[in-house]
Amino acid sequence: MMLLLRLFAEFFKVGLFSFGGGNAMLPLIYQSIQKFSQLGTSAFSDMVALSQVTPGPVAVNAATFIGLEAGGIPGAVFATLGVCLPCFLIMLIVIRLLDRFRGSTLVEGAFAGIRPVTIGLLLAAVIFIMNGVLVKGPVVSAEMADPGYYNWIPIGIFAVSILLISLLKLKPLHVMLIMGAAGALIYGVM
Repeated sequence: MMLLLRLFAEFFKVGLFSFGGGNAMLPLIYQSIQKFSQLGTSAFSDMVALSQVTPGPVAVNAATFIGLEAGGIPGAVFATLGVCLPCFLIMLIVIRLLDRFRGSTLVEGAFAGIRPVTIGLLLAAVIFIMNGVLVKGPVVSAEMADPGYYNWIPIGIFAVSILLISLLKLKPLHVMLIMGAAGALIYGVM
């Protein structure tokens, strides 16, 4: 029972202090899960990728995954409730108070301060995932096992994905499927 309460408390903290959506929560989620799992950056990046392609918000999927790993189904339930409850409670309060404080310089100032923090959290998540995927990446040869090795395959997949979305206007889901198949072929052959 103590583990379940700890899972709930950690993910409640993630849900309470993370702004900007699931991806902005990733650095805080990674810090929090170290108390329950020794998931490295590469495995965490894999978990994030899996959370992105499964239905639902990335933070909820990540909380469910870590909770399941740490405490089975009850752990998944407690971690998921922990990450969802703060948003639910905050939205109840905000909805009740929104009309009263609409146009308040204090509220507008708070939002002006939160926006740059959200961008910073998103950039931190991008850098964190890049470190786990682009620098270390999947090890497919002995030379890639060197910690300083820079893996160019994910960089190429990333660049082609950007081009397919921005120039050819392909849908992100189609690009994910294409690049997933390309990754399976490239890493399956090597």
